[in-house]
Amino acid sequence: MGAKECIRTAIAFSIGCFLSIFVLIRMVIVILKSRGRVSWKRHDMPDCLRDPALGTHNYAHLEHVRLHYVAAGDEDKPLMLMIHGFPEFWFSWRYQIKEFKKYYRVVAIDQRGYSESDAPSGVNSYNVGELANDIKQLVPALGYKSCVLVGHDWGGAAAWTVAGLYPELVEKLIIMNCPHPLSFRKYVATHMAQFKKSWYMFFFYVPLLPELYFCMRDRKMLEVALTSSVMGVHCTKLSPDEIKAYKFAFPTLGSFTGPINYIRAITRTMPPRQKKISAPTLLIWGCKDGALERGLAPLAEKYTDSLTIKYVEDASHWVQMDCPDVVNAHMRDFLNIAS
Repeated sequence: MGAKECIRTAIAFSIGCFLSIFVLIRMVIVILKSRGRVSWKRHDMPDCLRDPALGTHNYAHLEHVRLHYVAAGDEDKPLMLMIHGFPEFWFSWRYQIKEFKKYYRVVAIDQRGYSESDAPSGVNSYNVGELANDIKQLVPALGYKSCVLVGHDWGGAAAWTVAGLYPELVEKLIIMNCPHPLSFRKYVATHMAQFKKSWYMFFFYVPLLPELYFCMRDRKMLEVALTSSVMGVHCTKLSPDEIKAYKFAFPTLGSFTGPINYIRAITRTMPPRQKKISAPTLLIWGCKDGALERGLAPLAEKYTDSLTIKYVEDASHWVQMDCPDVVNAHMRDFLNIAS
C-alpha cells in the first residue's frame, strides 16, 4: 500500500474500533440473555436449492480460483452472466434465471470467497480489480466472447469495473442497487446520511469480530440483513426454506471472511482506471435501500455513454428478489424482449 492507502485504512480502522465498542456491548447482552448459549449449527441443503428449474451446477477453473456457477438455458443462446452481492450467492438470481433462460444461456456465479467457490487468502485477493479479472477469464472459459452482464451490490461493483476495463466483453450492462465505484468514496465523505448507512463498512475493518457477529445465534445478522424492516425485503417475504438456503451458503465462521474482505480491501487500493462505459447500461434502483442513498444512482451518468435509470419505489436493497416482476419487466424492455 502507498501512503494515502495506509492513511485511509488507518482512519477506517479507527472508526471501526470505535463502533466495535457498541457491537461488543450488544454481543455481551445477547450472550447474557441466552445464558451463555450462542447457538450454531450446520444446515442441510434446503429443497429450494435442488430445484431443477434453476439449472445445473458446474465449476470454472480460472488462473487463481475455481468459481462455482449455476447455468440454465440452451448453450447456443447468447450469454447472460449474473454476479451477486454481499452477503449472497447465486441463489439471489432465482427469479431472473427462470425468466431469462428462455432467451439466454443464463449463468449465475458464486463470486470468489462465497459458498462453493474458492476463497483465496489475504485481503488484497478481494479488490475490485481481482473481481473484474475473474469475469474477464470466465466469459471465454464458458465458450463466449461477450455477454449481457448483470450485477447487484458488490456484483454490480465488479460489473461496472468489467465494463470499464474490458468493454469488448460487455454487450449490455445491467446494474442493480450499486453506485459506480469511482463515485462512492466522495459521496460517503460528503453526505452524512450515507456515512451513517455505511457504518458497517468501517466495523468490518476490525479483524474477526464482524465474522463472530454474523455467526451468533445461528447467523442471526445474516437473517436480519435479508428480512428486517430497515434492510430486508419489503414487497415479498422470504420463506423459511429460502432463509435456510442463505445460512447453508455460509456454513462456518471462516465462510464470512472472504465476503467481508471485499470491504476491507476498499481503502487498500484505488479502483482501477477505466474507460467511459460504451455499452448501453440499465441501472435499476430499489428506493427503500437501507444501505445506499438514492442520490448515488444518477452519479453513474458521468461514467457511461448511455445510461437508463429505473427506480423501484417500494423495493429494498434486494430489488431483484423483492420486486422480481418489476425488475424482470425493466430488463425485458431494455433487452428488447417482447413480454
